[in-house]
Formats: sequence, C-alpha cells, structure tokens
Amino acid sequence: MPRIVLVHPQIPPNTGNVARTCAATGTELHLVGPLGFEISDRYLRRAGLDYWPYVQLYCHNSWQAFVELHAEQRGRWIGFSVSGSCNYLQFKYWEDDWLLFGSETNGLPAKVLNACHTTVYIPMTQPQVRSLNLSVSAAVGLFEARRQLGH
Repeated sequence: MPRIVLVHPQIPPNTGNVARTCAATGTELHLVGPLGFEISDRYLRRAGLDYWPYVQLYCHNSWQAFVELHAEQRGRWIGFSVSGSCNYLQFKYWEDDWLLFGSETNGLPAKVLNACHTTVYIPMTQPQVRSLNLSVSAAVGLFEARRQLGH
C-alpha cells in the first residue's frame, strides 16, 4: 500500500486532515521535521477528530532520519509538485510507493525533489491558482494510487 510523507508541514489542520484520510484508508503517514507545529497542537488533534488511534503515524526529526528509515525498506519516492514532470493520472503507481508532499508555503525542497524517482503534478485549469491545499493534494494523489492498485 502506498504511504504518505509530509515533508516540513506547517499548518496543523492540514496535517490533521491528511491523518484522517490515512486513518480511513489504513495508509501509513510519515511526518518529516522540522514541523511548523507540535504534534500535541489542538488544531492538529481537532482536524483528526477521534481517529488518531487509527493513524499509523511515524515522525522523523529530519530528512536524514527519514532517509535512514527508507534505506531499510523498499519503494520509490514520488514527489508531488507544481513543477512535476508527469501528470499524476498518467503515472503508474506501485504498492510500495512513497507519495511525498512538501510544506504549504514552499512545497518540496530541491534536495528532496532531486532524490525522487519521479515527480508528478496535479493539473489545474486556472493559471492564477498556484496550488491546491496540502490535504486535498494528498487525498487526490492517494486515491488515484489506490484506484490504480485496486484498493
């Protein structure tokens, strides 16, 4: 099953909403610090409602700590970015993929984008709209991967 990775998320309710999506789908959620909030933040907890016991949550203090964990496991890093090279609908997902999403303000850092197997984008019709909300992007990407994989 693909996993969701939020790299340096900044807004607690967005992360809480992603956590709720992960709880509903049985998807692992990895948070890579530094975070823009404390895990105990009331807005984070509120957005996740009472679903936190159902979230397979992994917190990594740094990108390097996450890289070390990933070295022990398999899977490609699929970076979601407005500058991605492939439409997320045209990409072929695998069961062991890691879907990476960056902070709400800066997206994925260059070193993370460069480490990705590939980058994908979610197309938008209006050029004036820079990006979608983080929790929406994570849900859209996860559900497309799940659809392709028959979940």
